[in-house]
Amino acid sequence: MSAPTVLMGAVAYDPKVVTIWEGFRAWLRGRGLDFDFVLYSHYERQVEDLVAGRIDAAWNSPLAWLRAERLAAANGTAVRALTMRDTDQDLTSIVVVRADSPVRQVADLAGMVVAVGAVDSPQATLIPLGHLDAAGVEVDVRRFDVGVGLHGDHIGGERDAARALVAGEVDAACMIDANHLAFVQEGTLPPEGTRIIAQTARYDHCNMTVREPESAGVQLFGTLLLGMSYADPQVRPLLDLEGLTAWKDGRTSGYDLLARAVDAAGFFSPDGRVTATDYRP
Repeated sequence: MSAPTVLMGAVAYDPKVVTIWEGFRAWLRGRGLDFDFVLYSHYERQVEDLVAGRIDAAWNSPLAWLRAERLAAANGTAVRALTMRDTDQDLTSIVVVRADSPVRQVADLAGMVVAVGAVDSPQATLIPLGHLDAAGVEVDVRRFDVGVGLHGDHIGGERDAARALVAGEVDAACMIDANHLAFVQEGTLPPEGTRIIAQTARYDHCNMTVREPESAGVQLFGTLLLGMSYADPQVRPLLDLEGLTAWKDGRTSGYDLLARAVDAAGFFSPDGRVTATDYRP
């Protein structure tokens, strides 16, 4: 009897993606799953291929999850979040100003220049701008479109926004909270040189999206991912590269904030079509 099979899609936002999934492939095949992966240059084709049944699973950004959910529903099918990383849960984005800025509260940003990441970045553009919009604060947005189509996985635009803040080219910059610390550690932001002026509600990030009903291979895939141990020397370096210590059961309760931001920005239609006028991956 042949082993159950799974073909997964992943977006090649960085060369390490190949290293990660080649390593995971060897580990998964050693446990009875005929696993392989294909790489995509952007998330939109990956989502479309998942919904069309050309791949069995997709390692999706939060924005890709929302589109997959809507596109599947429009096609009379359904998808679900099989697993996600422990580090994908309960994240926040922040709006940062320079330490010497006269801005003391979020309302003070009205009419000022705020730097954001790429047009399709949930954490550095859509969610923080949605937060400002919900607060009734209208700003002049300066966008840094680096890696469009990668849904913010390539943080180059986010980093460029931080650099523009330090250079005095903008009044504030948006980023995920973890990158605020990372930018200080790498020297992009000066230590004690910035202040957080606004912080979003919590949200979730990536998930392993699969079609329903699930095949035996997909079910085994989920079981094996959840069974990965950080104590296993074969997968620990791969988990470090992927930025997690454990896989968790997937959940979708953490995507409401992004869904509201997507609708407010007109990024996707209710049936999953790309409707953002300035987004072409």
